[in-house]
Amino acid sequence: MVSLVAIGLAALLVGTEAFFTALSVLNLRHEEATVEAEREWVIEELGVEDPGELLDYNRASTGLSLLRQWLTLLAVLFVLFSGAFADAVGALAATGWPPLAQGAVFFGCVVLASQLWGIPFDLVNAFVIEEIWGFNNQSLALWARDQALGSVVGVALAVPLLTAVVWFVGNAPYWPAAAWALFVGFVLAMQILKPRVIDPLFYDFEKIEEGELRGAVDDVFERAGFSCEQVYEMDYSSRSGHSSAYFVGFGRTKRVVLFDTLVEDMSLPEIKSVLAHELAHWKNGHIWKFVGLAAAQFAVIFAVLGYLVGAGWLYAPAWAPETAYAGLALAFLIVAPFQRLTSPLDNYLSLEYEREADAFAARTVDGETMADALANLAAENLSGLFPHPWYETFHYDHPPIPERMRRVREVDGGDATDESGPQPAD
Repeated sequence: MVSLVAIGLAALLVGTEAFFTALSVLNLRHEEATVEAEREWVIEELGVEDPGELLDYNRASTGLSLLRQWLTLLAVLFVLFSGAFADAVGALAATGWPPLAQGAVFFGCVVLASQLWGIPFDLVNAFVIEEIWGFNNQSLALWARDQALGSVVGVALAVPLLTAVVWFVGNAPYWPAAAWALFVGFVLAMQILKPRVIDPLFYDFEKIEEGELRGAVDDVFERAGFSCEQVYEMDYSSRSGHSSAYFVGFGRTKRVVLFDTLVEDMSLPEIKSVLAHELAHWKNGHIWKFVGLAAAQFAVIFAVLGYLVGAGWLYAPAWAPETAYAGLALAFLIVAPFQRLTSPLDNYLSLEYEREADAFAARTVDGETMADALANLAAENLSGLFPHPWYETFHYDHPPIPERMRRVREVDGGDATDESGPQPAD
């Protein structure tokens, strides 16, 4: 007989997925209606010759994402309710290995299985969707190399981290606090390791030391009161036609990275605007605020995990022996939907920080140039322009491009009452 706990977990997982699917469908319909209504604006402001391309790309990407999410959910439910999960945990327990070794093997298999499960979806995304819309630049061999290397890196990072948590559960009296400290330390370490160790495994980085581009970079640094010798151009075009830039690190480890696609597609003033936006995250302390937010989130998550792992009712459906690693996996299945449902809290802060960064870029360079850069990014990336307000609340950590363009023009002294462009949805 299926227990109430099992029914409750299934209802939570399916209900959450159904809610987000409904949001996606609602968003597609809203986007289609709004793009049609704002067709002239999209053509004139963004330079998109066929606005229908935006809609087609959004439909295809959303469809693949929904398919992946539902099939993944069905696979998880099958593993739980078929007894496969209990059999796997039981087989590990029967080996007689120490609990720590069992946990390492368990999480290694989970991470690797997750990586392998995603391969067909990533393949379709890269060589069907991205290929059709002209974004894919990678060969099948390069894609396969990245997949294999990504799996190795994923296992190498996740397994020691999760195995350490298993050890804490069995040996630390206040294990959630120890796990919290470990994960906060991991977030800080990744600010240094990702750009210096992990990213170079996949991309080539060329230091920008001279020329017009370096001069433009130094000009923005001077205006922003910022200094950084580590400025790089990344060969993102070897994989994709999408473009972006990012700032990472702290102290002497600060690093600014510009995608080569961005450098190729934008004028120097537009590049300066994008760079000023990224520097604003440093100048306004956004990076440390995000670290603080992550620390607070980890505190809540591990407090909840601490309760769940020790709760006998979690194991009542008899889908696993009462082991630390099985308990952590089951507890995470309960916590994950609530993370998705509380995403508006994260997004609210991120949206505020992005608006601050846009305003800083508009003041540092100028609003019209920043608006041009945003229009360029939207056109080159086929970004979703007009999300439904509910979808935006749960999915957008950056304001929609039309809103950003309007705001930077207002900061630059434009007419705040201008009704010529798209207005915020009610």
